[in-house]
Amino acid sequence: MPIYEYQCQSCGHEHEALQKLSAEPLVICPACSKPELMKKISAAGFRLKGSGWYETDFKSGAKKNVAGEAGCSSSATSSGSCPGGGCTKAH
Repeated sequence: MPIYEYQCQSCGHEHEALQKLSAEPLVICPACSKPELMKKISAAGFRLKGSGWYETDFKSGAKKNVAGEAGCSSSATSSGSCPGGGCTKAH
């Protein structure tokens, strides 16, 4: 879910909101309660959730490609092809 930045045109208050892509933009300022909140143009921030992000993407050393090595077998190593194309071992 993206994190959007808003700024009030009336009081200058800056606000961040975690919203769905389909959600309507916020218009009421949480500081002054005026309908002057405008979405700022910026790079959208996002939050990675779930166990898969860390488990497969941010390992180091020998465990770097845990997901890809799981599909490689000794027969695939001798034939030169790995199922799913995920093997990184030299054949």
